[in-house]
Amino acid sequence: MISQTSEPLQILDLLYRQGYRSNLIERSLNKIIELERANNLKQASDLQAKLQAYELQYQIPSEIFYQRFSEGSLGDEMDYFEWGVIYELWQSVQERLQVLQPKRQ
Repeated sequence: MISQTSEPLQILDLLYRQGYRSNLIERSLNKIIELERANNLKQASDLQAKLQAYELQYQIPSEIFYQRFSEGSLGDEMDYFEWGVIYELWQSVQERLQVLQPKRQ
């Protein structure tokens, strides 16, 4: 028996492992994934705009900036810390989008 405190994904995983299938669940999960994809695309766009502002201001691509910043060769200006955090957030969103993108066949 499944406990009431089990995580919803664990419950669904158990049901599917037992062979249960539901069109309602499939449609609902697909809709959740679509919404999450759209949300992450918006976040990526917002973060990209912020990265571009720093890139224009400092005339260096974010990827190169981040590598140099991580090595400690740029200094410790507040802008650099903010830019670094924005770049890390952007990378995180990109990783999620890799998972959320529909698989091409």
